[in-house]
Parts: sequence; structure tokens; C-alpha cells
Amino acid sequence: MQRRKFIETSAAATLATCGLTLDMPHVDAREPIQRSGPPRFEVGLAAYSLRNYFSYKKGQAQQPAKDGPAIDMIGFLDYCVTHNFDAAELTSYFFPPEADRDYFLRLKQAAFIRGVAISGTAIGNNFTVGEGPKLDAEITEAKSWIDHASLLGAPHIRFFAGTSRQLDGNPKRLDEAADALGQCVEHAAKHGIFIGVENHGNLTPPQLLEIMKRIDSPWIGINLDTGNFHSETPYKDLEQCIDFAVNIQVKVSMKTPEGKKYPADMRRIGQILKNGNYQGYVILEYEDESPYQNIPRALTDLRRAL
Repeated sequence: MQRRKFIETSAAATLATCGLTLDMPHVDAREPIQRSGPPRFEVGLAAYSLRNYFSYKKGQAQQPAKDGPAIDMIGFLDYCVTHNFDAAELTSYFFPPEADRDYFLRLKQAAFIRGVAISGTAIGNNFTVGEGPKLDAEITEAKSWIDHASLLGAPHIRFFAGTSRQLDGNPKRLDEAADALGQCVEHAAKHGIFIGVENHGNLTPPQLLEIMKRIDSPWIGINLDTGNFHSETPYKDLEQCIDFAVNIQVKVSMKTPEGKKYPADMRRIGQILKNGNYQGYVILEYEDESPYQNIPRALTDLRRAL
């Protein structure tokens, strides 16, 4: 059986067990991403790792935490240089509200002269809010961030499709999310930017693979977050999705279905990436306590695992 047919059949079967509709329009599964040569990794840091130390969050002023130095995006790039990260994900949440063309170009220049690659940016959209003005506004805002990413020279944007609960509760939401993503992918392709759909909101592998199947474009893939499968088999979940990954975000902790946190097995994650022949950015997204003290140690563990 051809691999594409196997993926299509497996995804459909699992979707049925999740309660999603089987009366979906037939679309041939896309082939997994084809890569040449051995696995290759460029290790970066997500600005979200230092989220409490920025002066802005999602357009609003915030008081930076007192247990470490305050930071802005230029300072974040300097931090990446100091700790020898290859790349930086410039999470959009922490840009000042007045960020404009000149601001994005200054960041692009600052990253280049520091020798730090901008791996991408990230937005907090939701495409399962239901058809209507709210969804239209989400799509418009997402497209504007594609334009910003183009100015930054960011090759990738992390997108949220929505939440697993919304998709399970109303299968029509999957149609709407796929349509919204398709519109954004069409816009992103004009700029040569990848959209990575993250396994955020407890999206399951079948849901992610169904979205990949529905949007036939080389400019969309999965932004695979190692800490976002809150299931009994998170490592198996990662293995199911690695073939469509266009960006990897690694967390040092994982969660049970009940929300209990436990340490991630970095070596096992590294092996999954190597077995999947992944090539590209591997971004550390540190969400645990004392980031300034613990990010260097997490970076050492990650590099060792890779």
C-alpha cells in the first residue's frame, strides 16, 4: 500500500473514533515532506521563553518581572548571541504596539549583524470561533502578520488552527478552520513564507493530519510542539506528525491528560527527530521556572539530545 494512501486511511479511521464526521469531501492525502541527506538541526530560542521580562504583551504594557533583567527584542537577540543560539523566534506578542515597517526592518538588520537567524514569528489566532465577522477579523489579522513576517525576513509563522474541543464539538469548525488556513497559505505563498499549524489547544495527530490533507500547498506544515500532546502516548503522537513538521518547538516538560507536569525525555525527542530525518529549526521554548538561570542548562541538554 502506498504511503500516502496509508496516511489517508489511518487518519480517517482515527477521526471516526474521535467522533469527527466521515462525510467529508474526498481529498487525496499530501505526500510527507521529502528531504535529502541526513538530519540537520539549527537550534534557536523562542522569545516566549522570557515572556515575563518584556514591557509589552499582546499590545498591552506589562510590568517586567523583578527576578531578572527587563528585555526588549534587541536585548533578546543579544541574549541569543551570549548563549550561542543559532536562531531566534521573535514571538509577536512582545512587540511594542507601535511596531511599524521601520521597526521590523531594524530588527531584521539587528539580527543579521549579530549572526542570528530569525527562524520565524508566532501569532495567537483562533480559526474555530465560528463563521462570521469574528473569524473574518482573525483571518485579516493573520494576513497582516504574514506581511510583517515578510519585512522581518522570517521564513515561518506559527499559526493556531483552534482547539480540539471546538473541532470535536462541531465538525463544521474543521471545514471553517481549513478554509481560513487555506486563505492564509495562499497569501503566505506569495511571500515565500511557511505556515506551521501548531498542535496547540490539544489538537490530536488525526486532526492535524486531516488539516494537512485538506490544504494542498507546499507552504503549509506542522509546527510540532513537543509539550503540547497531553495524551497517554505523547511520543507516539510526535512520531505520527514528524513527516509534516516545518518547525520544532521543544519544551523541557510535558503534561498528562489531567494536566500534571513531568520532565520531557530529551534524548527520546532527539531520536524521534533523527528517525524522522527532520531538517530545520529546533526552537527551545522554555516555560518552566527561573528561565534566566535554567535556559542555559536546557540548551545543553537539547544539544546533547540532538
